[in-house]
Amino acid sequence: MNLDGKTAIVTGGSRGIGKAIAMKLAQLGANIVVNYTSSAQQAEDVVELIKNMGREAIAIKANVANFDEVQNFISQAEEKFGEIDILINNAGITKDKLLIKMNEDDWDKVIEVNLKGTYNCTKAVSRKMMKQRSGKIVNVASVVGVNGNAGQSNYAASKAGIIGFTKSIAKELGVRGINVNAVAPGFIQTNMTDVLSDEVKNHIMSQIPMKKLGTPEDVANTIAFLCSDEAKYITGQVINIDGGMVM
Repeated sequence: MNLDGKTAIVTGGSRGIGKAIAMKLAQLGANIVVNYTSSAQQAEDVVELIKNMGREAIAIKANVANFDEVQNFISQAEEKFGEIDILINNAGITKDKLLIKMNEDDWDKVIEVNLKGTYNCTKAVSRKMMKQRSGKIVNVASVVGVNGNAGQSNYAASKAGIIGFTKSIAKELGVRGINVNAVAPGFIQTNMTDVLSDEVKNHIMSQIPMKKLGTPEDVANTIAFLCSDEAKYITGQVINIDGGMVM
């Protein structure tokens, strides 16, 4: 796979899965725009790692839930690199609670960042990609958006919404040569899962046929494929990266 000369935006690209995605796309030759909301130093660290690989990279702060901020950060990316070839909508948050204990703010913030953020960023780049008649958009959903999960109704709704959004936009943009797909990670080794007890981890792994958690690189490798010419005839699809947990 070769992404030489391409420019990729990775939202939430300063750590975890987003960092792995940014590093993988850079490894394949892409220049990277690392979007972040609060982790400025971590974003700059990713930029430095990418530059050490011989690629160009910049970090841009923006709250993806705010359309004006998104438009500004996309404009900055275009000023630096010109065409935007790849958009990875990875930014997301969780505010887990049982529905009976979940307040309106818990619901709204997760929907705003995860789902509206995906809408904001996709809308901001789609007109440019339509003029180019090319582009790759990959949205990071979750198996929770497919299967649901107790205590995560807000998160599940946002990720299920991303799946529906992906399929709809793929139908709208396919005629302009733009591929739009989604990945649905299962349980991935990140800071979020590191804090779980061994008992909880063992329960999770009992539900996974491969009996292990995935890595951020597992997600990044699949996304890299979807961004490459090898996947040029794939659009509107959702690929589960979950060790077989959801079939």
